[in-house]
Amino acid sequence: MKNNPAVRFLVIPLLLVLLGCSLVTGPQTTQETPVHATATPPATSLSADEIETLVDAAVNERLAQLERTPVAYTAPAVIETDLEATLTALYARANPAVVYIIVSSGGVASSSGSGFVYTNEGYIVTNSHVVSEGRTFEIVFYNGDRAMAKLIGADPDSDLAVLKVDSLPEGIEPLAVAQTDTLQVGQFVVAIGNPFGEQGSMTLGIVSGLGRSLQSQRSLMGNSTYSLPEVVQTDAPINPGNSGGPLLNLNGEVVGVNAAIASMTGTSSGVGFSVPAAAVRRVVPSLISDGRYVYPYMGVSFDGEITLADQERYGLSQIQGAYVVAVTAGGPGDKAGIIAANPNTGRGGDLIIALDDQPINSFDDLNSFLSFHASPGQTIAVKVLRGDETVTLSLTLGARP
Repeated sequence: MKNNPAVRFLVIPLLLVLLGCSLVTGPQTTQETPVHATATPPATSLSADEIETLVDAAVNERLAQLERTPVAYTAPAVIETDLEATLTALYARANPAVVYIIVSSGGVASSSGSGFVYTNEGYIVTNSHVVSEGRTFEIVFYNGDRAMAKLIGADPDSDLAVLKVDSLPEGIEPLAVAQTDTLQVGQFVVAIGNPFGEQGSMTLGIVSGLGRSLQSQRSLMGNSTYSLPEVVQTDAPINPGNSGGPLLNLNGEVVGVNAAIASMTGTSSGVGFSVPAAAVRRVVPSLISDGRYVYPYMGVSFDGEITLADQERYGLSQIQGAYVVAVTAGGPGDKAGIIAANPNTGRGGDLIIALDDQPINSFDDLNSFLSFHASPGQTIAVKVLRGDETVTLSLTLGARP
């Protein structure tokens, strides 16, 4: 045998222990043998050569045992978490309903985006800004099937649009839109879309903010100051090409339509924005039936945020409310008797504190009420703080121009 110092080092102590045990636990006789006090016991020590021989024999015997005994290999178990199982099942269920949209103008592909199947009739929801510059729209489905779509309607204020194909590939089920607005910061969400043309990409993140706002697409052309309220902020990576794709909760429900990112580079920086499900529920049916959505209109302009400095400048007793800085002549607000601030001093305007008994603590509250809970032609009660007096006015909403 080839000597192995490491093995010998390990076996020698074991052998000595066994030898010691055999000396202690050897067979005992019940007959006493007298021992003379002057007798000397015989020595039993081993020489170095004898110890080496014993070690070699023990090592050889152990190696022979290992060669005779087959060693069974057990593959390591795959660790599967509940979240992992949920995500894989969600993707398998939702991805077939997510489409890749190729937008062309003048016969040349000019841009692309994402969308999702909304109904079995072939209606597809996407962003208004995805289709705004296009004339033709080619839909690529998850299985490679392709179809041409026509534009049914678009709303630049909510950045939503609807396309339609004549038929859907077999096996595609529309995505369900969440019917309640119960999102909370910290909830897991996933985005599915086609960033940089990479079809069927899924990213995971959380809801990182609620109650954000997005400027109307019309404001990019400089002719609108409208904004969409209740926008969802997420850190799920969203990149160019994700626009129009769904933001989903872990139940597979659409809680938003991915629309924009805040970035200095044009790629994901961890701050993405999605059109809320409330807007999808309200706007999309009108786009399908009428090709457009009409928002209610007060004909009033507000200070978007009242700071402590604004409070002092306006002479207000509180910062909670929406402060009126201008009223359109002849508009609904003017007819209802709402008073605007003096353009020179900024003072004397009404502070709206409730609409139909719903508290208004900021302009965002007022914008949310009008966008999701009111309609043109509806008459609402407007409670205002006018100096030290509280006044309730009746206002019939018009249609947003």
